[in-house]
Amino acid sequence: MPGSEQHEVSVRDTHEIWNSNADWWADRIGEGNRFQLEILNPPTERLLAIQPGERVLDVACGNGPFSRRMAKAGADVAAFDFSELFIARARKRSAETGDTIAYHVLDATDEAGLRPLGERSFDAAVCNMGLMDIVDIAPLLSALSHLLKPGGRFVYAIPHPCFHSTATSIVGEQIDEHGEIVTHWSVRVRDYLGLKAQRGIGIIGQPQPHWYFDRPLGAVFDACFAQGFALDGFKEIPMPPGEEPARPFSFETVPGIPIALVARMRLVGTPNA
Repeated sequence: MPGSEQHEVSVRDTHEIWNSNADWWADRIGEGNRFQLEILNPPTERLLAIQPGERVLDVACGNGPFSRRMAKAGADVAAFDFSELFIARARKRSAETGDTIAYHVLDATDEAGLRPLGERSFDAAVCNMGLMDIVDIAPLLSALSHLLKPGGRFVYAIPHPCFHSTATSIVGEQIDEHGEIVTHWSVRVRDYLGLKAQRGIGIIGQPQPHWYFDRPLGAVFDACFAQGFALDGFKEIPMPPGEEPARPFSFETVPGIPIALVARMRLVGTPNA
């Protein structure tokens, strides 16, 4: 497939790790943590702009917190994840939503498995902090170009590729400024271009580090453009300090540098040959 990525990491590797982390993540995340509820969800929902009655696909849904938010907003939701344990937890937590959410165990790298969800049957799709966990995003984007209605929108949130990846770090420097010792915080970028795979942690304490697939901003955009999508919405998101003092070496110490971004792609053309 044009634009497909080659990694030594297999889907099986990532699947086993996420199944081992699923129960811990589901217990820890619940209906969302501060980062999701206060910082990430608002711009994602503004760009998604769900209208009651729309059919929406939730990609890499985990235990389903964003699926449930969309269902409460009046959407008819289909959601999938490749972790059977995540989907089991999602169904259990969504018992009160009735038939407004249909959960599926599906692999985002298997286009043939995604296509039966319904040709041209979705008004929108969303992937909320999931693309960086997917071995190869080309099959997913190809599937979305068939699942979405013409003009349909795909909104995704990811760690900001320029500033927040496995090749970046928070750096603190103590400087004597006019006789006063002050600490300046910054982000150091060791690498950016190219495709990289490395294990890391999303939440401190998770059972196993999982695979991150770092892609430069242009690589994600190009993969979308190749399937007939055009960028028509974009938001860079900082991590503002919370009420409690920021822990050292966190993005709360660099509120002027975005930790994540949300982009809206709209299906306006046909896939490139």
